[in-house]
Amino acid sequence: MIPKSIRLMLVASLVPAALFAQSTKELNINQAIELGIANSKNLKLSQNKIQQAEAQLAVVKDNVLPTANASFMYNHAEIPTSTFTLPGGGSSLHLPRRADAFVGTAAVQELVYGGGKLKYAKESTKLLADVARLDADKNKEEITYAVISTYYALYKVEQSKKVVGQNLESIAAQIKQAQRFFEQGIVTKNDVLRFQLQQANVTLTQLDIESNRKIINYNLDILLGLPEDTEVKISDPNAGLKATSSLNEYIGLAMANRQELKQLDAQNKVADYNIKTIRANTLPTVGVGANLYYINPSGNFIPPVNQYLMPITLGATVSWNIGSIWNNRNKVQEAKIQQSEISIQKDILSDNVKTDINKNFQNYQVAMNKIQVLETSIAQATENDKLLASKYKNNVASVTDRIDAETLLYQAKINLEIAKADAGLAYYTLLKSTGKITQ
Repeated sequence: MIPKSIRLMLVASLVPAALFAQSTKELNINQAIELGIANSKNLKLSQNKIQQAEAQLAVVKDNVLPTANASFMYNHAEIPTSTFTLPGGGSSLHLPRRADAFVGTAAVQELVYGGGKLKYAKESTKLLADVARLDADKNKEEITYAVISTYYALYKVEQSKKVVGQNLESIAAQIKQAQRFFEQGIVTKNDVLRFQLQQANVTLTQLDIESNRKIINYNLDILLGLPEDTEVKISDPNAGLKATSSLNEYIGLAMANRQELKQLDAQNKVADYNIKTIRANTLPTVGVGANLYYINPSGNFIPPVNQYLMPITLGATVSWNIGSIWNNRNKVQEAKIQQSEISIQKDILSDNVKTDINKNFQNYQVAMNKIQVLETSIAQATENDKLLASKYKNNVASVTDRIDAETLLYQAKINLEIAKADAGLAYYTLLKSTGKITQ
């Protein structure tokens, strides 16, 4: 019989290793953006605000409908003094000891003309719903940019990790070569130790990079709504970038698409309707209505023939608060000042948008120029590294010169990968400032 401990070991060995492995998910930048938008709690809150605005619009539309009400009442009266004699010795009235009556009313009222206030209220509320949608679009832009920034941050550390790995492989080869030279008496033990010290320093850099990679990967998991232990495998985010246009084209895009500018336009229209509403308060209102009365004093729920009344009335009402003509004058002026403030805010924001786009455009141009400079520096560093490798092999250059040349080469490679990522992020930053990053 197999001992219990051995049986447990056998069962454990049969469990798929995948159950203990960290889950991975491959995502390009567009897929990451879609996930971020789909799982954003901020966007869900924005959608809720849109629904609130739409519900408010529905309420305002309902106010245009006619009002109607109905009531039915039963009365029972006890009359202790059933005889009533008129003053001056007149005839007497004999009343019943008790009486019952049923009274019903039904009325319908419709506002025919109210100075346009209901129309202005509906249009204003509709515009406020548009503002809520624009606010949601702005949040969508922010979420998109946050995903892009985090994606590029992860791309940068992974590219740096790749270059550092290549550096460590090169240093390992240098250590083997230095040990052979030491055994042949070509170099001293110090040369071997210097290469080993360089290996230790680069390994420490690798540990720091891996720690940063885990932090950024975790943040991306949270942002995308993925399980927190998901290892995100990314691709080069610069692959789908388009050539840039002129500065004026980007400014034109921003003036037409920035959500903040559209919101101010909508708020300006709301202010205009507010002025019209205040003016409408000085106009008369006209309403029509119909009333139905049911009077049944017989005491029976279903009265005998000709023992109930059911008059129907139709009427029209015209009312005018004449005092509003002079009472509303300053209110209109106040509303105009508020509308003027919105126009000034838009002018200020337009200037800020232009300066923001110019800054982002120049930053992108600088980032692209850095790539060209770094590509040239890598070519020079590569040539220098080959030269120092040959000199060291021939015992012409010192170990310090050899290590310095190799360090410069791999640092230039890391700088190039970071510059490429920075250029890509600068491009998306430029797109964000135009209000079209989600497109």
